[in-house]
Parts: sequence; structure tokens; C-alpha cells
Amino acid sequence: MIDMTATAPSPAFVLVEPQLGENIGAAARAMLNFGLTRLILVNPRDGWPNPAATATASGAGRILEDATVCTDVESALAEFHHVLATTARRRELSKPVLSPEIAMRDARKLVGGKQRVAVMFGPERSGLDNFDLTVANAIIEVPTVPGFRSLNVAQCALLIAYEWIRSGENATNEPITLERAGAGPADLHEKSVLYDLYERDLASNGYFWPVNKAASMRMSLKNLFLRQNFTKAEVKTLHGVRKALRRFRSGGDEAGSENMEQQ
Repeated sequence: MIDMTATAPSPAFVLVEPQLGENIGAAARAMLNFGLTRLILVNPRDGWPNPAATATASGAGRILEDATVCTDVESALAEFHHVLATTARRRELSKPVLSPEIAMRDARKLVGGKQRVAVMFGPERSGLDNFDLTVANAIIEVPTVPGFRSLNVAQCALLIAYEWIRSGENATNEPITLERAGAGPADLHEKSVLYDLYERDLASNGYFWPVNKAASMRMSLKNLFLRQNFTKAEVKTLHGVRKALRRFRSGGDEAGSENMEQQ
């Protein structure tokens, strides 16, 4: 019997809209091989639980039993402080691009500093789209030959999990911590709430114009907000900045409505 509680804190693996149960099971098996135990599924195509996943997991069924199933990416990642996204295409979003080795080395330091880290994998056919990628702090890019870059999701999970366990071999790096008073890291939910409020204000003032560019403008702005490693104190400061700007524009005191919005 494998003791699932004996593993040290580690990143969660998030499979976004996985299509084949066999790939989910193979990813779970790869995770357990290298000491990773938390799996999150976003809208698995064939529903959940999936008998094909259980059959392929081959001894890692407990990971599937404990898997969390979510309906969308942001709710799946809301609690995490740092999100890494695997993709072979960098798209047009501005993100740091890391190798698996460097990404997992940094992830281990973040986890050592008591931050919650997630690694996101996209659907087999198309990979992660731009809207999924906006929530990521950085991209993991596996070096492959230019003419054939697509990896099976379970293969990619295996490579990342392998680099995770390697990052712990003779590790001497200090944990990444935030030392300033009140400077605990903001999670994705806190950053998303902040972005939503700024987006609403900008929309009401006609910022997203012309109409045919509004969607890409929103995506770029959301990417700008969510990729940042904000602290809780910094998020609070940006809420205060927004409140001050709204008060200046209206010529009144909106503190009461602001407090309601932030709850």
C-alpha cells in the first residue's frame, strides 16, 4: 500500500479538458512515479469517473479517486499563488518561457516558501488557448524538434514530473519567500477579483474600443494583471488606487460601495 500522505508538498497537475481517459490514467501514474499526488481535472470530455483512466493508472488509482473536478480554469486555479502552463506555442501573450528543468527548480523554491504551485496541461488536440494562458505566471516549453513539437499530455506530464524529482536532488537553493510585513503572496482568485473590478471601470468609460479589438484588449489586460506575482498587500494597494480614482472622478466618497465589492 502506498502512503499518499508521506509525500512532501509539491505542485498540483491540472489537466484542462482532457479527452482520453487513458491519458488521464497515464498522467496519474507518471505523477506518482515522481512523488506528485494532487490532480485537478477541468471538464474531462468523457465525464468522471472514467474506467479507462482507472485501468491505465496501474497502481495510481488513489490519485484518480482524490482528483478534483472543476468546470473552468479559473475556479480550478483560484487557490494557487503561482501557475505554470505547458505549451509548444508561445502565442502573442507576454510570458516568461522556461525549460522544464528551470521551471521545476523554481517551483521547488516556491513550494519551500509555502506557496501553492500548479502546472497546467491543455487538451490533446489543441493545447491551451490564449484565455487559459492568461492565468499563468510563466510558460514551460519542452525542447523538441521544430517540425514535430506536439507532445501527448501524459508524456508531457511525465517529463515535468521527472524534472520535479530531479530538482530535489542535492537541492541547496533557498526557498522563495516574501519578507516584507503583510507580503504573503496573492492567489489567483484575489488577482482575478482585482482585474474584474478594473475591467468593469474601464469598460464603463469606453476604454475597450474599437469593438473589433475589445476582446484582444481585454485578454492582454487580463494577462498583465494575472501573470504578476503580486503580494496581498500590493493587491490591497491597487484596490485603494482604484477607489481613489473613482472618488476623484465622481467627486464623492465611494468607500461604502468599495468595501462591498471587495468582500
